Amino acid sequence: MSGEPVRTVSAAELAVLLGAAPTGGQPLYRGLADALRERVADGSMAVGIRLPAERALAEELRLSRVTVSAAYRELREAGWASARHGSGTYVAMPSGPPAWGSMVGAPVDGVIDLVNAAPAAAPELREAYLDAVEELPRFMPQHGYHPGGLTTLRAAIAGHYTRRGRPTTPDQILVTGGAGDATEVVFEALVETGDRVLVEHPTYPGAVESVQAAGGRPVPVPIDARNPDAFVAEADRAARQSAPTVAYLMPDFSNPSGARATPDGRRRLAATMAHHGVVTVVDEVAAELVLDGSGDLEPFGVPVPESATVAIGSLSKTVWGGIRIGWVRAEAARTTQMAKIMARRQLSVSVLDQLAAVRLFAQHEGLVLRRRRELRGQRDALAAAVTERLPGWSFHLPSGGLSLWCRLPAGTGSSELVAAARARNLLLAPGPRFGSGHLFDDHQRLPFTRPVTELTAAVDVLATLVMSGEPPLSTATTVVI
Repeated sequence: MSGEPVRTVSAAELAVLLGAAPTGGQPLYRGLADALRERVADGSMAVGIRLPAERALAEELRLSRVTVSAAYRELREAGWASARHGSGTYVAMPSGPPAWGSMVGAPVDGVIDLVNAAPAAAPELREAYLDAVEELPRFMPQHGYHPGGLTTLRAAIAGHYTRRGRPTTPDQILVTGGAGDATEVVFEALVETGDRVLVEHPTYPGAVESVQAAGGRPVPVPIDARNPDAFVAEADRAARQSAPTVAYLMPDFSNPSGARATPDGRRRLAATMAHHGVVTVVDEVAAELVLDGSGDLEPFGVPVPESATVAIGSLSKTVWGGIRIGWVRAEAARTTQMAKIMARRQLSVSVLDQLAAVRLFAQHEGLVLRRRRELRGQRDALAAAVTERLPGWSFHLPSGGLSLWCRLPAGTGSSELVAAARARNLLLAPGPRFGSGHLFDDHQRLPFTRPVTELTAAVDVLATLVMSGEPPLSTATTVVI
């Protein structure tokens, strides 16, 4: 321990943080425990703070002491609080689940894997590799290491950004082994131990793990696909309260919510983060997967200085996850810094993969159009199947991206649902993996990246669980919002 005095949140302060009394038909103690857990998860109460005495909080909230005691006990049992003999109850954070990457398993015949939102390979991939093999002999007399990436590939990626309305030079591009590798490098460069990092809530679990691995402290900011631009005010408030140094955002089809910032919203959000001195890490892996509406929007960060944003991209969603090509786009001085970090991790990305990627960028427009058509058909088929077969499930139909983010009927938990589905050879990621603690256990992500036959079979499995009552599910009407 550092010897610093322990801060105690008073009963009156905690009552303000909790807001209105919990409702929803559940026991009062559970509603109180959930509300307390949410305040920890969203950063309102830091780990190590001492909670008020049970009697004091009961009086302030006008609840019985038994209710408060039961709520504290539930928090302790779930790892959200710890008791110190003779000292009180302290805010804690439960030990995390297995790493997100460990959930990825090799394909198994007869198993429908919807853990990752990962489409099958684009047909152009095979020819691209055959051409790359033909060119490979030109590189074989050399040592084979190309720190930062092949010049031809960096030029192709830079040209891609320039055509999208973000003028870019090859020295602003760093080639990495996929988007996950890019994320790790970026956070290692930008985040110091103890730094706060704004993240959307819900968001991609792998990115949160990368923030934590760099020593950062995620600050969740709620995002709603039905009103994505409301995130601007929420992020502004969080930046003023938490003083973050970095933000990790997916302004185009956020994973898993599918939220997409409007042209005005993305400009205001970029300006807001720049005003607070926050460097925005923009994850663009799904930016081109536009399925409806106005199509491509300008890249995030156009109206602010180059130093205010860092973009991450990859070919994993447009081409295939098996081609490990990702990149970072930033001001040249920053990519030079990140290239040094990259060199410590690995001297170079596979030359063969890079040569294939150059050829894929040469036919990128047609490739993306085909992927959009494929995903649109799969999204519509999945949405129709959920609406027909899964009463009580509701979702906002995303205009792009890779998945439906479904709200489950009251009384249904995603964690139990996922366990029951696994026994029937359907693999899903539980909703809480995209949030903090037990939050989003009333949500389930359903990627539409697999063929229609697999998607409808997956819904059949879930519908069977509804009919069998394992786990218990409501039979209310499905709503598309």
